[in-house]
Amino acid sequence: MAGLADAIREKGLANTQITDIVRHARASRSTFYRCFPDKDACFLALAESLGAALRDDVARAVDPAAPWDVQVDQALDAFLGLLDADRPMAVTFSQDLPMLGQRGAELRRESIERWAELLIALTTTERMRAEGIPPVSMELAVMIMAGLDGMVARAVARDESLLDLAPTATAAVKRLLAPAR
Repeated sequence: MAGLADAIREKGLANTQITDIVRHARASRSTFYRCFPDKDACFLALAESLGAALRDDVARAVDPAAPWDVQVDQALDAFLGLLDADRPMAVTFSQDLPMLGQRGAELRRESIERWAELLIALTTTERMRAEGIPPVSMELAVMIMAGLDGMVARAVARDESLLDLAPTATAAVKRLLAPAR
């Protein structure tokens, strides 16, 4: 998978061949085919792996003792910063994952649900309850994460900085999560 990631950063997914992957991985074609039936399967495994690592990094970036609005800033700054720092991968996952048909669509749905679960976990803490943040339903969490996914896809398609999304994204999430007045 690391060989594929390096090849994507070099050439993009569409232009990457198995020979590029094994060259970066310093492995043989037979080794690749023992692990994956094709490039798409390798890409899906890479997407799952990098998505899990990204979620872990975002979770670690949030200080559970910080005020709720600071936690929103921390989570979104980490999320957008990490995506922007590896722009070729962000572009590939945003633009190429949907091209994998049913398997790509399934992974995108699952990914949004995993992000929604993280959002629920980050907002279901004693600190959040103490500050009057109501529990976040799965439906609201999915709506927030799908909206962020759409914002990222739009920015990627326009070759805009993902960091520039932070003010709008944080303001929207804070409005949706704000304690009832």
